[in-house]
Amino acid sequence: MTRLPDGQTWLTAPETTAVIDALEAAGGEARFVGGCVRNALLREPVADVDIATTLTPDRTMAALEAAGLRFAPTGVEHGTVTAISGRRGFEVTTLRRDVATDGRRAVVAFTDDWAEDAARRDFRLNALYADRTGEVFDPTGEGVEDCRAGRIVFVGEAEARIREDYLRILRFFRFHAWYGRSAPDAAGLAACAGLKAGIGQLSAERISAELLKLLAAPDPVGAVRLMDETGVLEQALPFELDRRLFEAMVGLSQDRALRLSALLAADWDMVEAAATRLRFSNALRDRLLAALPDFVEVKLGMEAHAARVAIYRLGKRTFTDRLMRAWAAEPDRYAGAWPLLDLAESWTPPRFPIGGAELRQAGLEPGPRMGQVLRDLQDWWMAEDFPEEGLDAKLAELIGAAA
Repeated sequence: MTRLPDGQTWLTAPETTAVIDALEAAGGEARFVGGCVRNALLREPVADVDIATTLTPDRTMAALEAAGLRFAPTGVEHGTVTAISGRRGFEVTTLRRDVATDGRRAVVAFTDDWAEDAARRDFRLNALYADRTGEVFDPTGEGVEDCRAGRIVFVGEAEARIREDYLRILRFFRFHAWYGRSAPDAAGLAACAGLKAGIGQLSAERISAELLKLLAAPDPVGAVRLMDETGVLEQALPFELDRRLFEAMVGLSQDRALRLSALLAADWDMVEAAATRLRFSNALRDRLLAALPDFVEVKLGMEAHAARVAIYRLGKRTFTDRLMRAWAAEPDRYAGAWPLLDLAESWTPPRFPIGGAELRQAGLEPGPRMGQVLRDLQDWWMAEDFPEEGLDAKLAELIGAAA
């Protein structure tokens, strides 16, 4: 018998036991499922705690209400109710079997058969269940060993699982990046390569979410190489890519946005097209575009004064992103990067103390002349390394020259 390791505080937390108690009080059987069981076996942090139950969704909601717990019917048509216990959410899903699938979504029927529920899951290491005592149930008979060996193997026939939902192609590589510790499963890899065109049926949001999760893995280089070799990467991200810069960036930063920035070739129009196609958030799109080089130069080994000017004009994050891209292009130049990264972290750009009100007090009227004087004054201030003194005298000089 396999048991979860000791020290799983999430398993016995009052918020968790309150949900399990509510489901069992209503006559249902409840077990933890998926990622929380997998990560606990691997002694990795557990973030989301998902629960599978024999109760139907209406009985689940009634059980939670009877126990005084709040809930939200977040995916009730697919059997999922989110229980809210304390300040934590728990996805509680009725055991299911697939009735019909089309590669994007499934029509499900509810069941009380744990093996049927396991059979519709993607990988054997995700088809693991544990009861409240920590006893692990492995319906496929291979999930625990896959977990321990770092094998990502589809439940049943790989092609059948993929045809149910083509997102599983991307999940295969994502889970290999996070948990794979051996050669990729040959049958799974071949099925992903053979069915890669199905990725075109997926929504942009689902594709981008999987890509970003993959890029956040400690070392996604191997998985991305496999995606490239099988043609999967081209299906998911059909743009000019820079694998060399990406692989160097992985060694420098765990920031998935920086890794994505390095993977996409440095072309403004192409990056904008990629952001539009994959429906990146506005914040991510803007960051990817801002990281591209333009007239504000950021380079390794630049002088501290030039770096301060660039930080002032670009902002700390954009300056750092551009510097990291430059470092990834020359990863051996440690000494050219770290002093500038330290400067960006430690230096606070000052606020330019002169504005329209001060210029009006000096006798300038709003208009093109005022704007030019203001720009010239700010350029002088940056060139002089942001002095606290001398602005008034320089302003008088500029007004006199413009008269």
